[in-house]
Amino acid sequence: MKLNVLSGKGGVGKSSITASLAVLLSREHRVVAVDCDVDASNLALVLGVREISSKKKLSLSEKARLAPNKCTGCGKCVEACAFGAIKMESGKPVINSALCEGCGSCALACPLDAIELYPIEDATIGSANTKYGFPVVSAQLEMGEAGSGKVVYEVKKLAAAFPADITIIDSAAGIGCPVVASVQGSDYVIAVTEPTPAALWDLKRALKVVSHFNIPAGIVINKADLNPEQAEAIRRFASKNGLRILAEIPYDKAFVEALVRMEPPVAYKPELEPIFKKIADAALLGSG
Repeated sequence: MKLNVLSGKGGVGKSSITASLAVLLSREHRVVAVDCDVDASNLALVLGVREISSKKKLSLSEKARLAPNKCTGCGKCVEACAFGAIKMESGKPVINSALCEGCGSCALACPLDAIELYPIEDATIGSANTKYGFPVVSAQLEMGEAGSGKVVYEVKKLAAAFPADITIIDSAAGIGCPVVASVQGSDYVIAVTEPTPAALWDLKRALKVVSHFNIPAGIVINKADLNPEQAEAIRRFASKNGLRILAEIPYDKAFVEALVRMEPPVAYKPELEPIFKKIADAALLGSG
């Protein structure tokens, strides 16, 4: 079973909630926690893991480079590059690797085969055991590199190698490639939001991605008591669209204190267990 925790907007407590659910579910099930926010992975930190072990480099993308002895400076590669990664300097093309997307258009346009594509190491992937008795799998995209969707695919593939009854995925915020890649194949989505207009707007967009894959979903309103009017707007949206409110979590400084101590809120403050158990039970029921 694959549970996916996502949010349209960042900073709503998604990773803290994912970590707490993983800890709670691990008491009765074999769990593997998966961080699919490969641009800013932090689930391992919330679970108290200071360093990912068994790390290895991933090479999933390519960059273009010039063979100067073949180039005549015709400039066709400059015309072909849609990303502005190639400029003419002193009669020769110069490729800016930071802008190059590795699409290969320049190589196709070159009449003399003076441009080739070479593989790059664009991410680091690995796993670690948590003190709660289950593994966490994560990856980090290298700064300035693209291809986050491909990296998410590799993270999920590595996670599948661990024996588990429940895979709980911490998705990236938003609706981009890593979100699409992490949601695909999930059995249930827990959509975390907060009572603000921006969070509700982003929640609606994220749930459109979920509905595209026809995956059942429920909503968790975090910091629900900070803005009663906006919380009610989320309830109305959920009711109108046949979505269940799995839980409403009141604002609690324990969430911040737990992050500082690198602990899931449910471990730092056991009084929160009933709320997270309610979410977990509803998600398991909804996925069935």
